[in-house]
Amino acid sequence: MSSSVKETFSEVAVPSRPAPTPPAPAALAAKVRTLGPSMTRSMQRVAEAVAGDPAGCAALTVTGLAERTRTSEATVVRTSRLLGYPGYRDLRLALAALAAQQAAGGAPAVTADIAVDDSLVDVVAKLAQEEQQCLADTAAGLDVTQLEAAVAALASARRIDVYGIGASSLVGQDLVQKLLRIGLIAHAHADPHLAVTNAVQLRAGDVALAITHSGRTTDVIEPLRVAFDHGATTIAITGRPDSEIASYADHILTTSTARESELRPAAMSSRTSQLLVVDCLFIGVAQRTYDTAAPALSASYEALAHRHSPRSHR
Repeated sequence: MSSSVKETFSEVAVPSRPAPTPPAPAALAAKVRTLGPSMTRSMQRVAEAVAGDPAGCAALTVTGLAERTRTSEATVVRTSRLLGYPGYRDLRLALAALAAQQAAGGAPAVTADIAVDDSLVDVVAKLAQEEQQCLADTAAGLDVTQLEAAVAALASARRIDVYGIGASSLVGQDLVQKLLRIGLIAHAHADPHLAVTNAVQLRAGDVALAITHSGRTTDVIEPLRVAFDHGATTIAITGRPDSEIASYADHILTTSTARESELRPAAMSSRTSQLLVVDCLFIGVAQRTYDTAAPALSASYEALAHRHSPRSHR
């Protein structure tokens, strides 16, 4: 299916991408952490203000918040929409709810950096805290409507191609291994040339899934674009839902990341959230295809059983 044909079809058909669900109040801080780096500086000021002082901002009109953040009313409204709310009124209601939760005893999130001279005991504690926060942020900000649509596409796919580079490639391989064990036809492509040449073969009924934290990795965007142009259903797992990858994704699954530091690059934190999304996809697909998935998984266990040493008894 050519790009022009797909665009014409989209004008008369129901859009394939479901409308996003506004995030729950508890997910607001996670959305700010996820989307903050991609915002303009003026929008960042609005986002940081509402996440840092939800009670104070909830009491402000759109004009009042614009004055407090030295921005404009239009910037406040655009920031509200980027955070997932239809308008400032909806964001204000979420802020009031979040303030009430915090007043009831909810502790603010803490982000810890790892220093060069930290002991391993501190490293373990800080990493565990970061990982827990990253997983909680991703779970809170994940659009379940988008997730359900992605699961449905994967469960009925004739063929599944997964694209990723570097750490994202490892996450893609993890997903493909899981899908293969429940009887689905899936391939992981880390080589960008092979990814594109395989994407050319995809058609309607196939699924292409791209994993890129930045949303700007050309070697991942290109095969997804080719798959999109050829009519495949496309899914993107990314930490930047407003980036270039979104232009070629029918369904977008947004991940969160812990704050970076010198010794904790993005690949570490993004991998954690990506693996959570991958596990959610796999479990959702396994549920939908249980009648065939369960026997396939059992057969794979039996096929490998002889490779495990029997437990010794002494």
